Amino acid sequence: MSKVRVAALQMRSGKSVEANVESFEALVREAAGAGAVYVQSPEMTGVLVRDRDELLERITVQDDCPVVSKAAALARELGIAVHVGSTAILLDDGKVANRGFLFGRDGGLVATYDKIHMFDVDLDNGESWRESATYRPGDVSIVADLSYARIGMAVCYDLRFPDLFRAQALSGAEVLTVPAAFTRQTGEAHWQVLTRARAIENGAFLIAATQGGRHEDGRETYGHSIIVDPWGRVLAEADGDEPGVVMAEIEPSLVASTRKKVPNLKNARDFELREVRVREAVE
Repeated sequence: MSKVRVAALQMRSGKSVEANVESFEALVREAAGAGAVYVQSPEMTGVLVRDRDELLERITVQDDCPVVSKAAALARELGIAVHVGSTAILLDDGKVANRGFLFGRDGGLVATYDKIHMFDVDLDNGESWRESATYRPGDVSIVADLSYARIGMAVCYDLRFPDLFRAQALSGAEVLTVPAAFTRQTGEAHWQVLTRARAIENGAFLIAATQGGRHEDGRETYGHSIIVDPWGRVLAEADGDEPGVVMAEIEPSLVASTRKKVPNLKNARDFELREVRVREAVE
């Protein structure tokens, strides 16, 4: 298969898992109907709730998660790969995994990924987040094989840690993925430049489905779901934060030719860092 039609779903998930699953299914079916063979949903597809106690009331263990079961059923019925960017999964230690799921076209589970980097930040205008208070970070990066490409899995804040994507590229990943719920504040400043940079520096396609708009829990997310090619060209991008489907055709064979033109993965060298401190004369 030379060209592959892929889709990024832009959602506005709220507090109702049932309503979010319904929206997810409708968008997956829309994308598949338009020819997509790989469909990715955003971070926190199943529920977006900031309050920890309220979140715990609404989520379940993986085996009982309605997002997981629906994604598997849709993949099997439609004959496509369905990538749940992430959803909250209850763990046995009382914490939560921010977990992504990749299903093959037969509905079988290909891989899972737990978000590694926790969004613990203090932004301007009093916006503050402490994901580590609720979520247990993962410690394993995932590269998974589909029939047409090797897929690197990541989630949202991972985007700011280029070593993660470099390791995936060195492992042969041709498509990097960053499903996200970027805040409006950080998205307006950094979203496109970071997604394009990760694609360029690794000579890989990048697909990032996002949350967008004002959510029931009061947060605002940036939207602008995006698909970027290995040269850093934006193949498709949502025009704003409204829910919908962003689609593009990608050609995984372009990854090898791009990496041949600019072989930075091969040219990288180990080096030693030395600090030189100059003590200025004091009169």
